[in-house]
Amino acid sequence: MNYIENIYVCLAAPIVIAVLAVGRNPRRAMGFILGGMTVCLLSSYISTFLAAATGADAEAAAINISPIVEEIMKFLPVLFYMVVFEPKDRGRVIAAILMIAIGFATFENVCYLTQNGASQLLFLVIRGFGTGTMHVVCGMIVAIGLLYMWEERWLRAFGIIGLLSLAMTYHGVYNMMVSQTGTVAVAGYLIPMISALIILALKTRIFRPPAEEIADMRKPD
Repeated sequence: MNYIENIYVCLAAPIVIAVLAVGRNPRRAMGFILGGMTVCLLSSYISTFLAAATGADAEAAAINISPIVEEIMKFLPVLFYMVVFEPKDRGRVIAAILMIAIGFATFENVCYLTQNGASQLLFLVIRGFGTGTMHVVCGMIVAIGLLYMWEERWLRAFGIIGLLSLAMTYHGVYNMMVSQTGTVAVAGYLIPMISALIILALKTRIFRPPAEEIADMRKPD
């Protein structure tokens, strides 16, 4: 039996100590990482409950249930941060989403190791990078959309639903491909890495401030 809550306590304890000991900026980053690990734990409970309630097997749950639950759970801390603290710096929003995704992927990978062992190093490296990058890419999908839609109140609700649906679809396709064997699984692990490279190549254009913000920055003080 895999006691993921015990694993969570062991991983979260030093992060909690660090959050209490470091300065404001590192504290925020570590807090989001801890938040990502926490929602990963909660997502596991919720997905397991829904799978049992619907009678879904492990593969069906991984494709049809887990992506929906996990993407919603990863988004909730970001939504709370944006609504309550109203950060003006868009870089903080991007960093928050990335840190939550990294915390989520880290905890998920550790739980996978404890359940399946750590003997196949090459496979674990590929899976670690593939799964970690997938969660980051899903986070970036939501981040990119939010940065352009958040200021338009009438777009928020519909935009959030659309962005989450896109992230869920991407996540579900990834889970479906990596659940196979051979070339299909390898392609599944490579897709997030290729997606991340494309986002990095286009990041200057994607995250470029709107024209009015550029104009304001050029105005003399």
